[in-house]
Amino acid sequence: MLYIIGLGLGNEQDITLKGLQAIHKCDKVYMEAYTSLLSFGLSSKGLSNLEKLYGKPITLADREMVEEKVDVILSQAHLSHVAFLVVVATTHTVLVVRAKKMGIEVKIVHNASVLNAIGICGLQLYRYGETVSIPFFTQTWKPDSFYQKIQQNRILGLHTLSAILNYQLMLNRFKFYHKKMH
Repeated sequence: MLYIIGLGLGNEQDITLKGLQAIHKCDKVYMEAYTSLLSFGLSSKGLSNLEKLYGKPITLADREMVEEKVDVILSQAHLSHVAFLVVVATTHTVLVVRAKKMGIEVKIVHNASVLNAIGICGLQLYRYGETVSIPFFTQTWKPDSFYQKIQQNRILGLHTLSAILNYQLMLNRFKFYHKKMH
């Protein structure tokens, strides 16, 4: 059994009761650690807070593990209950599809998302167009697939919610601001 569990938007206490119950059933817990961070980051203190609350050790799953070594997670889920914790579930469809092809039961435990939270900014939710993910470029990788979606939203007079994906940059910024505050 593979559980994909949303953690919410703030801190370790934002998990739903249903999500916490699912974690307690699991023999192995992974936390997706490349598309987003909880507000407290993934410092050893932040991770230990999660582990204390959830009562389980947590293995961080970086992009390489999720995209290239997913068979490790799925082989465990084939034999026992495995939790995959996410803050922003933008790229995990492949994980679900592969699990189902392998005959592994998948349960999704939803939580609040950025789509729930944007309403507080005052923009009308029904005026949003397609959401886009904008990755940070590297020297050798400069995708442009999101440009057309943003352009189409503008033509239609719609807002665009953009998820900016770069775990390492976010982590570095978190460390920088954390040092300035203390």
